[in-house]
Amino acid sequence: MKILIADDDPVSCRLLGGLLNKWGYEVTAAHSGTEAWEVLQANDAPRVALLDWIMPGLDGLEICRRVRARPSQPYVYIMLLTANDKVGNLVEGLESGADDYLTKPFHPQELRARLRVGSRMLELEGSLVEARENLRFKASHDALTSIWNRGAIIELLERELSRARRDGGSVGILLADIDHFKRINDTRGHLVGDEVLRAITGRLKGEVRVYDGVGRYGGEEFLILLPGCDHAKLAAKAEQLVKMVERSSIGTSAGTVPVTISIGGVASGEYPHAELNSYLRAADTALYRAKASGRNRAEMAGLSDMEAATATDAAAKPVSDTAVMPISGK
Repeated sequence: MKILIADDDPVSCRLLGGLLNKWGYEVTAAHSGTEAWEVLQANDAPRVALLDWIMPGLDGLEICRRVRARPSQPYVYIMLLTANDKVGNLVEGLESGADDYLTKPFHPQELRARLRVGSRMLELEGSLVEARENLRFKASHDALTSIWNRGAIIELLERELSRARRDGGSVGILLADIDHFKRINDTRGHLVGDEVLRAITGRLKGEVRVYDGVGRYGGEEFLILLPGCDHAKLAAKAEQLVKMVERSSIGTSAGTVPVTISIGGVASGEYPHAELNSYLRAADTALYRAKASGRNRAEMAGLSDMEAATATDAAAKPVSDTAVMPISGK
């Protein structure tokens, strides 16, 4: 573990550094508060800091305050070192953000024990951060495919539509559905169906840009968002995705499974004043048309589809901000 020593007394700094090196720490020394603050701002800054209370430039209390004012940065365990053992100073140091307080002169084994406490606190903090990130991921991603879940992809669509309206751009919206997926589940089993879903997810993500969005809209349906994509580009991308999936069967634990998809799409730039639900209804109508025309194909929504979708939404108001049309079984 890296550890910072900040002390303007070179003798004390050298003796303490030797002790910490003996215990297996990687030591960085600073001889002023200003120098210590610069060290703590580095990307690979030490996670433990032993700060002398009084130093040139910045004192230990000011460094504590500055470190604690950066909540987004990795946590730094700070121990103040001082010859002053008054209770008032102890309280002031802890209220400034220090985790511990050690009075000089100190016994080496006491320092070692306190540093072990600091290490345990950092390990606990790391576990909490990891748990928080895992919860955040689970809240926004589909458990089976690890892509955006329904709520997250709809939220992303709302943001992209707002940006497109503001900038005068267009968002390409595709609803992709695996053809005859129920037949796969019924004949090969649901575990094989899960394998197919994961494989299709990988293929779709591999064919879009890093800043495009792919989410599981529900069941075997995927919602794909392509910012900056007009009608012509969207139609070409949809055809590309259909052909890409059809090109090769999917290898599963039960053997290879031929799979195709159907896609319905709409470009928001063609109808810039429509609401989110209207785009989704129009894309779904185009998807139904692709299914009715033999599947394994893509269809784009036209003006009549958008007019019908808009009329349906107008008749259904009021609706909640998060309400979206029900998943259709295809």
